[in-house]
Amino acid sequence: MRIGIEAQRLLRPHKHGMDIVALELINALQQIDHDNEYFIFVRPDVDEGCLTLRENFTLVKVTGNNYVHWEQVALPKAIRDYRLDVLHCTANTAPLMPGVPLMLTLHDVLFLMPAFGVNTATAYQRFGNRYRALLVRRLIRRCHKILTVSHFASQQIKGELNLAKTPIEVLYNGVSARFSEPITDQQRDRARATYHLPERFMLFLGSSDPRKNMTTVLKAFIRYGQIDTDVQLVISGKLPAFLKQLLTAEEYAFVEQRCQFIGYIDNDDLPALYGLAETFLFPSISEGFGLPILEAMACGTPVITSRVTSMPEVAGDAALLVDPHQPNQMVVAMHRLRHDPALRQTLIERGQKQVARFSWQRSAQQLLATYRTFAPAPQSVTASTYSMA
Repeated sequence: MRIGIEAQRLLRPHKHGMDIVALELINALQQIDHDNEYFIFVRPDVDEGCLTLRENFTLVKVTGNNYVHWEQVALPKAIRDYRLDVLHCTANTAPLMPGVPLMLTLHDVLFLMPAFGVNTATAYQRFGNRYRALLVRRLIRRCHKILTVSHFASQQIKGELNLAKTPIEVLYNGVSARFSEPITDQQRDRARATYHLPERFMLFLGSSDPRKNMTTVLKAFIRYGQIDTDVQLVISGKLPAFLKQLLTAEEYAFVEQRCQFIGYIDNDDLPALYGLAETFLFPSISEGFGLPILEAMACGTPVITSRVTSMPEVAGDAALLVDPHQPNQMVVAMHRLRHDPALRQTLIERGQKQVARFSWQRSAQQLLATYRTFAPAPQSVTASTYSMA
Protein backbone atom coordinates (compact mmCIF):
# COMPACT_ATOMS: atom_id res chain seq x y z
CA MET A 1 0.00 0.00 0.00
CA ARG A 2 0.92 3.64 -0.48
CA ILE A 3 -0.27 5.61 2.54
CA GLY A 4 -0.23 9.39 2.87
CA ILE A 5 -0.21 11.07 6.29
CA GLU A 6 -0.84 14.81 6.49
CA ALA A 7 1.03 16.37 9.41
CA GLN A 8 1.36 19.98 8.28
CA ARG A 9 2.89 21.41 11.46
CA LEU A 10 4.99 18.42 12.51
CA LEU A 11 8.32 20.21 12.04
CA ARG A 12 7.44 23.39 13.92
CA PRO A 13 9.65 23.89 16.97
CA HIS A 14 6.82 24.55 19.44
CA LYS A 15 4.63 21.50 19.05
CA HIS A 16 1.18 21.19 20.56
CA GLY A 17 -1.22 18.34 21.24
CA MET A 18 -2.20 17.22 17.73
CA ASP A 19 1.40 17.58 16.51
CA ILE A 20 2.61 15.31 19.32
CA VAL A 21 -0.08 12.72 18.58
CA ALA A 22 0.89 12.61 14.88
CA LEU A 23 4.60 12.33 15.74
CA GLU A 24 4.06 9.49 18.22
CA LEU A 25 1.85 7.53 15.83
CA ILE A 26 4.34 7.89 12.96
CA ASN A 27 7.16 6.69 15.19
CA ALA A 28 5.09 3.74 16.40
CA LEU A 29 4.06 2.81 12.85
CA GLN A 30 7.72 2.69 11.87
CA GLN A 31 8.33 0.04 14.50
CA ILE A 32 5.61 -2.32 13.27
CA ASP A 33 5.25 -1.80 9.50
CA HIS A 34 8.25 -2.33 7.23
CA ASP A 35 6.25 -3.25 4.13
CA ASN A 36 3.85 -0.47 3.19
CA GLU A 37 5.10 2.82 1.77
CA TYR A 38 4.36 5.98 3.77
CA PHE A 39 4.53 9.58 2.61
CA ILE A 40 4.48 12.20 5.39
CA PHE A 41 3.30 15.58 4.06
CA VAL A 42 4.59 18.52 6.12
CA ARG A 43 5.19 22.24 5.88
CA PRO A 44 8.93 23.04 5.84
CA ASP A 45 10.15 24.17 9.27
CA VAL A 46 13.16 24.04 11.52
CA ASP A 47 12.67 20.90 13.65
CA GLU A 48 13.61 18.19 11.15
CA GLY A 49 15.49 16.37 13.91
CA CYS A 50 12.22 15.34 15.56
CA LEU A 51 11.79 12.53 13.05
CA THR A 52 14.16 9.77 11.91
CA LEU A 53 12.53 7.80 9.10
CA ARG A 54 12.95 4.20 7.96
CA GLU A 55 13.41 3.37 4.28
CA ASN A 56 9.68 2.88 3.66
CA PHE A 57 8.83 6.32 5.10
CA THR A 58 9.35 9.47 3.00
CA LEU A 59 9.10 13.06 4.21
CA VAL A 60 7.43 15.30 1.62
CA LYS A 61 7.84 19.04 2.20
CA VAL A 62 5.02 21.10 0.73
CA THR A 63 5.10 24.89 0.70
CA GLY A 64 1.99 27.05 0.95
CA ASN A 65 1.10 30.69 1.53
CA ASN A 66 -0.82 29.99 4.75
CA TYR A 67 -2.58 27.16 6.56
CA VAL A 68 -5.70 27.23 4.36
CA HIS A 69 -3.80 27.55 1.07
CA TRP A 70 -1.45 24.74 2.11
CA GLU A 71 -4.32 22.40 2.96
CA GLN A 72 -6.79 23.19 0.17
CA VAL A 73 -4.45 23.99 -2.74
CA ALA A 74 -0.82 22.97 -2.20
CA LEU A 75 -1.45 19.59 -0.56
CA PRO A 76 -3.93 18.22 -3.15
CA LYS A 77 -1.55 19.30 -5.90
CA ALA A 78 1.41 17.61 -4.20
CA ILE A 79 -0.24 14.27 -3.53
CA ARG A 80 -1.15 13.70 -7.20
CA ASP A 81 2.36 12.43 -7.87
CA TYR A 82 2.27 9.70 -5.19
CA ARG A 83 -0.60 7.39 -6.30
CA LEU A 84 -1.89 7.05 -2.74
CA ASP A 85 -4.31 4.36 -1.64
CA VAL A 86 -5.46 6.57 1.24
CA LEU A 87 -4.70 10.02 2.69
CA HIS A 88 -4.93 10.31 6.48
CA CYS A 89 -5.32 13.90 7.72
CA THR A 90 -4.45 14.08 11.40
CA ALA A 91 -5.66 17.44 12.75
CA ASN A 92 -9.42 18.04 12.36
CA THR A 93 -9.42 19.34 8.76
CA ALA A 94 -8.50 18.09 5.29
CA PRO A 95 -8.66 19.05 1.62
CA LEU A 96 -12.17 19.15 0.20
CA MET A 97 -10.91 17.60 -3.03
CA PRO A 98 -7.95 15.35 -2.20
CA GLY A 99 -8.41 13.11 -5.23
CA VAL A 100 -7.85 9.94 -3.17
CA PRO A 101 -9.79 8.08 -0.43
CA LEU A 102 -9.76 10.25 2.69
CA MET A 103 -9.50 9.37 6.38
CA LEU A 104 -9.78 12.19 8.95
CA THR A 105 -8.88 12.34 12.64
CA LEU A 106 -11.37 14.61 14.43
CA HIS A 107 -9.99 15.18 17.92
CA ASP A 108 -13.12 17.08 18.99
CA VAL A 109 -15.81 19.37 17.58
CA LEU A 110 -15.70 22.18 20.13
CA PHE A 111 -15.24 24.58 17.21
CA LEU A 112 -18.85 23.88 16.20
CA MET A 113 -20.01 25.67 19.36
CA PRO A 114 -19.48 29.30 18.29
CA ALA A 115 -20.36 31.01 21.56
CA PHE A 116 -17.63 29.20 23.48
CA GLY A 117 -14.76 31.38 24.64
CA VAL A 118 -15.53 34.41 22.49
CA ASN A 119 -14.40 36.80 25.20
CA THR A 120 -10.94 35.34 25.72
CA ALA A 121 -10.05 33.63 22.42
CA THR A 122 -7.35 35.27 20.32
CA ALA A 123 -8.04 36.46 16.78
CA TYR A 124 -6.05 33.47 15.48
CA GLN A 125 -8.15 31.06 17.55
CA ARG A 126 -11.40 32.66 16.38
CA PHE A 127 -10.32 32.40 12.74
CA GLY A 128 -9.29 28.77 13.21
CA ASN A 129 -12.64 27.91 14.76
CA ARG A 130 -14.56 29.59 11.95
CA TYR A 131 -12.50 27.81 9.30
CA ARG A 132 -12.99 24.41 10.92
CA ALA A 133 -16.72 24.99 11.48
CA LEU A 134 -17.27 25.99 7.85
CA LEU A 135 -15.16 23.17 6.48
CA VAL A 136 -15.98 20.14 8.55
CA ARG A 137 -19.71 19.98 7.84
CA ARG A 138 -18.93 19.83 4.11
CA LEU A 139 -15.86 17.64 4.55
CA ILE A 140 -17.54 14.95 6.60
CA ARG A 141 -19.59 13.73 3.61
CA ARG A 142 -16.40 13.20 1.60
CA CYS A 143 -14.55 11.16 4.22
CA HIS A 144 -14.36 7.41 3.87
CA LYS A 145 -13.53 7.02 7.58
CA ILE A 146 -13.49 9.22 10.70
CA LEU A 147 -11.11 8.53 13.57
CA THR A 148 -11.47 10.16 16.95
CA VAL A 149 -9.66 9.85 20.25
CA SER A 150 -12.30 8.92 22.86
CA HIS A 151 -15.77 7.47 23.16
CA PHE A 152 -16.98 10.83 24.44
CA ALA A 153 -15.64 12.56 21.32
CA SER A 154 -17.26 9.87 19.15
CA GLN A 155 -20.68 10.50 20.66
CA GLN A 156 -20.24 14.27 20.43
CA ILE A 157 -19.24 14.06 16.77
CA LYS A 158 -22.21 11.84 15.94
CA GLY A 159 -24.54 14.27 17.69
CA GLU A 160 -23.17 17.47 16.16
CA LEU A 161 -22.65 16.19 12.62
CA ASN A 162 -25.53 13.72 12.32
CA LEU A 163 -23.27 11.04 10.91
CA ALA A 164 -25.27 8.46 9.03
CA LYS A 165 -23.04 6.85 6.42
CA THR A 166 -19.48 7.78 7.41
CA PRO A 167 -18.04 5.16 9.80
CA ILE A 168 -16.35 6.47 12.96
CA GLU A 169 -13.71 4.62 14.98
CA VAL A 170 -12.17 5.40 18.38
CA LEU A 171 -8.37 5.35 18.35
CA TYR A 172 -7.03 6.18 21.80
CA ASN A 173 -3.90 8.24 22.25
CA GLY A 174 -0.98 6.59 24.02
CA VAL A 175 1.70 7.69 26.47
CA SER A 176 5.35 7.85 25.51
CA ALA A 177 7.56 5.50 27.55
CA ARG A 178 9.85 8.38 28.43
CA PHE A 179 7.26 9.70 30.90
CA SER A 180 7.56 6.48 32.90
CA GLU A 181 11.35 6.51 33.04
CA PRO A 182 13.00 7.65 36.30
CA ILE A 183 13.91 11.33 36.23
CA THR A 184 17.63 11.89 36.72
CA ASP A 185 19.17 14.53 38.97
CA GLN A 186 20.56 16.15 35.82
CA GLN A 187 17.05 16.46 34.34
CA ARG A 188 15.71 17.95 37.56
CA ASP A 189 18.56 20.45 37.81
CA ARG A 190 18.17 21.44 34.16
CA ALA A 191 14.42 22.01 34.56
CA ARG A 192 14.84 24.07 37.73
CA ALA A 193 17.55 26.21 36.14
CA THR A 194 15.87 26.63 32.76
CA TYR A 195 12.44 27.61 34.10
CA HIS A 196 13.55 29.12 37.45
CA LEU A 197 11.23 26.78 39.32
CA PRO A 198 10.27 27.40 42.95
CA GLU A 199 10.84 24.75 45.61
CA ARG A 200 7.16 23.83 45.91
CA PHE A 201 4.68 24.23 43.08
CA MET A 202 1.59 22.96 41.33
CA LEU A 203 1.72 22.71 37.53
CA PHE A 204 -0.90 23.97 35.09
CA LEU A 205 -0.33 23.64 31.35
CA GLY A 206 -2.41 26.71 30.59
CA SER A 207 -2.85 28.74 27.47
CA SER A 208 -5.14 31.43 26.16
CA ASP A 209 -7.37 28.69 24.76
CA PRO A 210 -10.64 29.30 26.67
CA ARG A 211 -11.35 25.60 27.18
CA LYS A 212 -8.19 25.23 29.29
CA ASN A 213 -10.05 27.23 31.97
CA MET A 214 -7.16 29.40 33.14
CA THR A 215 -9.28 32.05 34.84
CA THR A 216 -11.13 29.57 37.06
CA VAL A 217 -7.87 27.77 37.91
CA LEU A 218 -6.32 31.06 38.98
CA LYS A 219 -9.33 31.98 41.11
CA ALA A 220 -9.09 28.58 42.80
CA PHE A 221 -5.38 28.93 43.43
CA ILE A 222 -5.82 32.44 44.82
CA ARG A 223 -8.22 31.04 47.42
CA TYR A 224 -6.04 28.03 48.20
CA GLY A 225 -2.94 30.22 48.38
CA GLN A 226 -4.39 32.08 51.35
CA ILE A 227 -4.18 28.79 53.29
CA ASP A 228 -0.96 27.32 51.89
CA THR A 229 1.40 30.28 51.77
CA ASP A 230 4.50 28.42 50.55
CA VAL A 231 3.26 26.85 47.33
CA GLN A 232 3.32 28.56 43.93
CA LEU A 233 1.52 27.85 40.67
CA VAL A 234 3.72 27.28 37.62
CA ILE A 235 1.94 27.91 34.32
CA SER A 236 3.12 27.24 30.81
CA GLY A 237 2.82 30.11 28.35
CA LYS A 238 2.69 33.84 28.90
CA LEU A 239 0.55 35.96 31.20
CA PRO A 240 -2.53 36.69 29.04
CA ALA A 241 -3.58 40.31 28.68
CA PHE A 242 -7.27 39.41 29.13
CA LEU A 243 -6.73 38.46 32.78
CA LYS A 244 -6.73 42.11 33.85
CA GLN A 245 -10.33 42.35 32.69
CA LEU A 246 -11.39 39.12 34.41
CA LEU A 247 -9.66 39.46 37.79
CA THR A 248 -9.93 42.12 40.45
CA ALA A 249 -6.89 44.30 41.10
CA GLU A 250 -6.23 42.34 44.30
CA GLU A 251 -6.50 39.00 42.51
CA TYR A 252 -4.24 40.16 39.70
CA ALA A 253 -1.61 41.31 42.21
CA PHE A 254 -1.72 37.85 43.84
CA VAL A 255 -1.22 36.20 40.45
CA GLU A 256 1.81 38.37 39.75
CA GLN A 257 3.30 37.44 43.12
CA ARG A 258 2.49 33.73 43.44
CA CYS A 259 2.03 32.48 39.86
CA GLN A 260 4.96 31.95 37.55
CA PHE A 261 4.39 31.98 33.78
CA ILE A 262 7.34 30.12 32.27
CA GLY A 263 6.64 30.30 28.53
CA TYR A 264 6.78 27.34 26.19
CA ILE A 265 7.97 24.10 27.82
CA ASP A 266 10.29 22.06 25.64
CA ASN A 267 8.85 18.59 25.13
CA ASP A 268 12.08 17.03 26.46
CA ASP A 269 11.64 18.91 29.74
CA LEU A 270 8.03 17.90 30.36
CA PRO A 271 8.76 14.72 32.37
CA ALA A 272 10.92 16.67 34.81
CA LEU A 273 8.27 19.41 35.17
CA TYR A 274 5.58 16.83 35.91
CA GLY A 275 7.87 14.94 38.27
CA LEU A 276 8.85 18.02 40.27
CA ALA A 277 5.28 19.28 40.67
CA GLU A 278 3.32 18.40 43.81
CA THR A 279 0.05 18.33 41.86
CA PHE A 280 -0.94 18.60 38.21
CA LEU A 281 -4.02 20.71 37.46
CA PHE A 282 -6.05 19.89 34.34
CA PRO A 283 -9.63 21.06 35.02
CA SER A 284 -10.47 21.85 31.40
CA ILE A 285 -13.97 22.79 30.32
CA SER A 286 -13.83 20.40 27.37
CA GLU A 287 -11.32 17.95 25.89
CA GLY A 288 -11.48 15.37 23.14
CA PHE A 289 -8.94 13.30 25.09
CA GLY A 290 -6.63 14.99 27.60
CA LEU A 291 -3.20 13.45 27.07
CA PRO A 292 -1.44 15.50 29.82
CA ILE A 293 -3.54 13.64 32.41
CA LEU A 294 -1.79 10.39 31.51
CA GLU A 295 1.64 12.00 31.11
CA ALA A 296 1.46 13.37 34.66
CA MET A 297 0.26 10.03 36.03
CA ALA A 298 3.13 8.26 34.28
CA CYS A 299 5.52 10.62 36.10
CA GLY A 300 3.95 9.78 39.45
CA THR A 301 2.20 13.11 39.98
CA PRO A 302 -1.36 13.27 41.39
CA VAL A 303 -3.90 14.86 39.06
CA ILE A 304 -6.91 17.12 39.55
CA THR A 305 -9.09 17.14 36.44
CA SER A 306 -12.68 17.69 35.36
CA ARG A 307 -15.62 15.33 35.66
CA VAL A 308 -16.93 16.39 32.25
CA THR A 309 -16.45 15.42 28.58
CA SER A 310 -13.60 12.93 27.96
CA MET A 311 -11.63 13.44 31.15
CA PRO A 312 -13.33 10.81 33.36
CA GLU A 313 -12.83 8.31 30.51
CA VAL A 314 -9.10 9.06 30.41
CA ALA A 315 -8.48 9.51 34.13
CA GLY A 316 -10.58 6.60 35.40
CA ASP A 317 -10.44 6.34 39.19
CA ALA A 318 -6.86 7.64 39.31
CA ALA A 319 -7.53 11.39 39.69
CA LEU A 320 -9.63 13.78 41.75
CA LEU A 321 -12.53 14.94 39.57
CA VAL A 322 -14.08 18.40 39.98
CA ASP A 323 -16.65 20.63 38.33
CA PRO A 324 -14.52 22.92 36.11
CA HIS A 325 -16.84 25.86 36.82
CA GLN A 326 -16.54 25.55 40.61
CA PRO A 327 -13.23 26.92 41.96
CA ASN A 328 -14.18 25.89 45.49
CA GLN A 329 -14.15 22.23 44.43
CA MET A 330 -10.63 22.71 43.09
CA VAL A 331 -9.57 24.28 46.40
CA VAL A 332 -10.91 21.28 48.34
CA ALA A 333 -9.08 18.89 46.00
CA MET A 334 -5.81 20.83 46.39
CA HIS A 335 -6.20 20.73 50.18
CA ARG A 336 -6.89 16.98 50.19
CA LEU A 337 -3.80 16.19 48.16
CA ARG A 338 -1.67 18.40 50.39
CA HIS A 339 -2.85 16.91 53.70
CA ASP A 340 -3.76 13.29 52.91
CA PRO A 341 -0.59 11.29 52.12
CA ALA A 342 -2.56 8.04 51.83
CA LEU A 343 -4.80 9.55 49.18
CA ARG A 344 -1.78 10.83 47.25
CA GLN A 345 -0.18 7.40 47.28
CA THR A 346 -3.42 5.70 46.22
CA LEU A 347 -3.82 8.04 43.25
CA ILE A 348 -0.18 7.57 42.23
CA GLU A 349 -0.57 3.77 42.26
CA ARG A 350 -3.88 3.89 40.40
CA GLY A 351 -2.31 6.29 37.91
CA GLN A 352 0.36 3.78 36.97
CA LYS A 353 -2.33 1.18 36.27
CA GLN A 354 -4.41 3.64 34.27
CA VAL A 355 -1.45 4.65 32.10
CA ALA A 356 -0.85 1.00 31.20
CA ARG A 357 -4.21 0.97 29.39
CA PHE A 358 -2.94 3.45 26.79
CA SER A 359 -0.11 2.57 24.42
CA TRP A 360 1.12 4.14 21.18
CA GLN A 361 2.11 0.64 20.03
CA ARG A 362 -1.44 -0.68 20.43
CA SER A 363 -2.85 2.43 18.80
CA ALA A 364 -0.45 2.04 15.87
CA GLN A 365 -1.50 -1.61 15.43
CA GLN A 366 -5.13 -0.52 15.30
CA LEU A 367 -4.32 2.30 12.90
CA LEU A 368 -2.42 -0.05 10.58
CA ALA A 369 -5.40 -2.43 10.53
CA THR A 370 -7.59 0.50 9.52
CA TYR A 371 -5.19 1.53 6.77
CA ARG A 372 -5.31 -2.02 5.41
CA THR A 373 -9.05 -1.70 4.81
CA PHE A 374 -8.11 0.74 2.02
CA ALA A 375 -5.81 -1.76 0.31
CA PRO A 376 -6.47 -2.16 -3.43
CA ALA A 377 -8.22 -5.26 -4.66
CA PRO A 378 -5.95 -8.31 -5.27
CA GLN A 379 -5.88 -7.82 -9.04
CA SER A 380 -4.62 -4.26 -8.50
CA VAL A 381 -1.81 -5.31 -6.19
CA THR A 382 0.21 -7.06 -8.90
CA ALA A 383 -0.11 -4.16 -11.31
CA SER A 384 0.78 -1.64 -8.61
CA THR A 385 3.81 -3.64 -7.53
CA TYR A 386 5.01 -4.01 -11.08
CA SER A 387 4.68 -0.29 -11.78
CA MET A 388 6.76 0.53 -8.71
CA ALA A 389 9.66 -1.74 -9.70
